[in-house]
Amino acid sequence: MTLIWNGLIVDGTGKPGFLGDLIVEGERVVEVVAASTAIDGDRRQSTALYGDRRQSFDLVIDATGCLVTPGFIDAHTHSDAYLVVEPDAPSKISQGVTTEVNGQCGGSVAPRYGEARLSSDWAAVLGERLTWRSLAEYRVALDAAHPAVNTVQFIGHNTLRSSVMGYAARPATPDELRAMVALLERSLDEGGWGLSTGLIYQPGRYSTPDEVTALAAAAAARGGLYATHMRSEGDAILEAIDEVLALVKATGIRAEISHLKTSGRRNWHKIDAVLEKIGRAVDAGLLLGSDRYPYCAAGTDLDIVLPDWAQEGAAPAEMERLKDAGLRAKIIDEINASGRDWNEVMIGGTWSDATRDCSGRRVAEIVGATAVDGSRQPSTAAGSPGELVCSILQADGCKTGAFFFGMSEDNLAKIYSQPWIVPGSDASLRAPWGPLGKDHPHPRAYGTMPEFYRRVRALGFGREETIARMTAVPARRFGIRDRGVLAAGAFADVAIWREDAFAAMATYSDPHQFTGGVRCVMVNGAVSYRDGSFTGHRAGRFLEREL
Repeated sequence: MTLIWNGLIVDGTGKPGFLGDLIVEGERVVEVVAASTAIDGDRRQSTALYGDRRQSFDLVIDATGCLVTPGFIDAHTHSDAYLVVEPDAPSKISQGVTTEVNGQCGGSVAPRYGEARLSSDWAAVLGERLTWRSLAEYRVALDAAHPAVNTVQFIGHNTLRSSVMGYAARPATPDELRAMVALLERSLDEGGWGLSTGLIYQPGRYSTPDEVTALAAAAAARGGLYATHMRSEGDAILEAIDEVLALVKATGIRAEISHLKTSGRRNWHKIDAVLEKIGRAVDAGLLLGSDRYPYCAAGTDLDIVLPDWAQEGAAPAEMERLKDAGLRAKIIDEINASGRDWNEVMIGGTWSDATRDCSGRRVAEIVGATAVDGSRQPSTAAGSPGELVCSILQADGCKTGAFFFGMSEDNLAKIYSQPWIVPGSDASLRAPWGPLGKDHPHPRAYGTMPEFYRRVRALGFGREETIARMTAVPARRFGIRDRGVLAAGAFADVAIWREDAFAAMATYSDPHQFTGGVRCVMVNGAVSYRDGSFTGHRAGRFLEREL
């Protein structure tokens, strides 16, 4: 048995915190004990039941001066593949995350058939570890890795589509749609929690609303959920929300809008209309809510800046076009004519020695394209943003990451003022060492939970309500049973942290920095992180959906 002693317990329910002890046996909490009034200022004498019997416990963790809370739930993540590569999940568990909701934005680690490929960074890092095709086979590999955190697994629409019809830039035929539905149903039966879409990415962007609705209906019939990176988060965001609501009304599925934002300065003014539309849908029971990371730069692949026609077929086809001198020149011209502000694009993770020093630098800085007023762009392809982007992508095999600074701080505050917003990092787990240490990730991989907490508290929300949005609220939203709260019978997913020191250390220029203030993290009763060290005791699991 384990005694977590003398901490300020905030149990995730939103109720006021209290000084007390937590008793854990095996993988469950067996008792939560509130302290009686201290005697002569000595807290230890006030809990004679446990304070005087500490020697009878196998492990005693002194939580004096710390909050004791449920482990945090990261509601939108991409760690599917990396849980097999780096099962300690260092960037996540060190900030108190004990459960991740994976398989988002239409891209999941399984099923993987036909022409389907994992994202290029996943495939490069996995190497010989990539042994599965079905979700059931992935679960075998995951169990063998013994991950430190729990995972909830969604099934990606883009993964289904590419498994059935490759990366064809056209609507699915009836037979192809039936095959996608069958593959989704099989994956849900093997443990998937629902369907996710990424409708700005290849090949999902070529789907019709009817295709997505048919898949969502199949997921709903099996009690699954729907999480969507909508068809637009900028110019057509209101129309994209309408598409989601039409799908929900047609299928009855429970839905979550991913990483809510209004991208691009010209769309910032739409935030009030966006929040009103989603808020009404939440109140009416049509939507579960939304998640958002606490940063104003998005993070995705650099090849998203290529013209639409040049993205067709994903990385292998993109590389062939970049090798063709005529097509490359056309791509460069279209990139340079796009009107994009290259001061707002930073190169993230790179994959070759030739591009390594570009990481953490903005495109405009690298090409010397910024005048004093920040307005000048080069007029020729030589030394232009288009030339730079194409050179980097070609050197990296079209695997380069990038950060796009196209969001408003004021809008982020408005978003976080909504009680139905929960934290979602939109990031894979990372580590400062090993194969993942060579990457240059978005700081959200390491700092989402402390930054969410800091920003929401600064808006006037109380400690208990903020912690509930990081624990019980996402657990309830996704139907994750017996987690997100500290109560007798709940799984012992526990974070112990100092509120005054809980802070993100990661930055865009130096992202591999662990969160400060986290003393100890327990998952299913096992202490996996304590006093800055990863213990090697990993008890995370693939969570089963309960109908």
